[in-house]
Amino acid sequence: MKKRINIFLIVAAAFLISATASGQKKKPMNKSWYDEQPLHFGFSIGFNTMDFSITRSQDYLDIDSLYSEVSFLTPGINIQVVMDLRPAKHLDIRFLPGVSFGQRNVMFYKDQEVVNDQQRVESSFLEFPLLLKYKGMRLNNVRPYVVTGLNFRHDLAGRKEYDDEEPVYLRLHRSDLYYEMGAGLDMYLPYFKLAIELKMSNGLRNVLIDDPAPGYPQYVNAIEVLKSRIWVIAFHFE
Repeated sequence: MKKRINIFLIVAAAFLISATASGQKKKPMNKSWYDEQPLHFGFSIGFNTMDFSITRSQDYLDIDSLYSEVSFLTPGINIQVVMDLRPAKHLDIRFLPGVSFGQRNVMFYKDQEVVNDQQRVESSFLEFPLLLKYKGMRLNNVRPYVVTGLNFRHDLAGRKEYDDEEPVYLRLHRSDLYYEMGAGLDMYLPYFKLAIELKMSNGLRNVLIDDPAPGYPQYVNAIEVLKSRIWVIAFHFE
């Protein structure tokens, strides 16, 4: 897990540094009348990878228990509306309601061998992020920024009951509150502003429902705490 986070941060830092450096070259300044308005709108398209932070049950040390981890990350998609309120020169309040789709794949091991099929947990989120965006100084047609805030997500694909026809033995709470942080670059083009943003989103709630599937209690019992984690790269058009 730490390796994934470090790779994400290294890529984000390299991207922002290289893009900011290129923005320092002298270029004609594009007008930004939309950016100076107290309120403006836009839309956003992004890509995500959904993950879990898993705290394993202490019982997993026993010889008959399972060891769980997220096996690999699968790309998903985000679509949002952008509503941006500008209360101060370098500060924006942003509301970006939208939807996101993705999945997590949890593998269970016993004696270093895979047990049964992977648990594929699919999610279709309604999301309502409320974020603060602090903007740096504009460098020609580029402006760096950082963003942080909270995001309420509700999973429309959350299971109410287990399905006998599908071998998935984990159920999650549908609603969760996430804290988010990230960084990005506003790029001022002749007719609109394009922002490229990298963001990490961490769930605050243990989303695992403590209700094992009949005949398969080992999957839920192997996990003590299951928290959601999502990485997003977004392209905002404003």
